[in-house]
Amino acid sequence: MTTKRVFPSEFPRPLPGTEFWPFWEACRRRELRIQRCLECGELRHHPRPYCPGCRSRRFEWALMSGRARVVSWTICHPPVLPAFADRVPYQAIVVELEEGPFLVSNLIGCELDDLAFDLPVQVCFVDIDDELTVPQFEVIPRP
Repeated sequence: MTTKRVFPSEFPRPLPGTEFWPFWEACRRRELRIQRCLECGELRHHPRPYCPGCRSRRFEWALMSGRARVVSWTICHPPVLPAFADRVPYQAIVVELEEGPFLVSNLIGCELDDLAFDLPVQVCFVDIDDELTVPQFEVIPRP
């Protein structure tokens, strides 16, 4: 799923040329990709130039399923960055991907009172503008 939201021009931007850049390029393609060590297989996020487990510099950008569960959250109140001022209060969540790594993000379309541990969620992508797409999460409807 892709959602288009209009954010102020001061929305925080990733720095081009860093080890994060392939992550952001994948998000533009609506793919959630995480570094995987080609020596020991460890998945790691945030991206970095070498594996924290075996210290190898060999890795690939592995495609994740996007399925996850909420493991923690906080409710953000003012003061916040100007780009987020019109959204408060909002939640910042920590999800554990089905494949193992943790990510910090936001949950779209979920009331604050409905947050729960182990809530099943799925990645969705939000276009900030024509150049930046960010991964967010939405609740997976229960059958």
